[in-house]
Amino acid sequence: MATMKEQYESECKPQLEKEFGYTNRMEIPRLEKIVLNMGLGEAVQNPKIVEKAANELSLIAGQKAVVTRARKSIATFKLREGMPIGARVTLRQEKMYDFFSKLVNIALPRVRDFRGVSIKGFDGNGNYSMGVTEHIIFPEVDYDKIDKIRGLNVTIVTSAGTDDEGRALLQKLGMPFKQKKSSN
Repeated sequence: MATMKEQYESECKPQLEKEFGYTNRMEIPRLEKIVLNMGLGEAVQNPKIVEKAANELSLIAGQKAVVTRARKSIATFKLREGMPIGARVTLRQEKMYDFFSKLVNIALPRVRDFRGVSIKGFDGNGNYSMGVTEHIIFPEVDYDKIDKIRGLNVTIVTSAGTDDEGRALLQKLGMPFKQKKSSN
């Protein structure tokens, strides 16, 4: 089986070049990075939760997660500046393609009643963000060893200039978008 990067180089690039009529090969959209973020609001009461979540996120990504800290104090949430409130990982190069392949081919099909990801997650510049409500859809997470099911955000940053180019790139790489309902 070819890797996701090889598939992009051999199949996706020529299709995108033909579809959008690019004259320069550097114009062709590509994946730049994938950012995984897990926000933990309950970490204000129990700071040990962040450590467990960071370990689980590291397992999912295959790269060590960084603990994120609060930038501002917010009295109503009992939050102080510098308190740990989440974890994130930025994936690039081979790890990025490996994670994308795992997300599309293994994790998303494991979601209950999965009909595709929303097409509304684009930001206007060809980047796509989606939320995963249960992190246990990833095969690395051992269901018996987790204390709580958590959600995470996945942001896929592309070099595409528009949402249409970004959508075409992700579709050609295998992202299962929801089909628009017919008006019959």
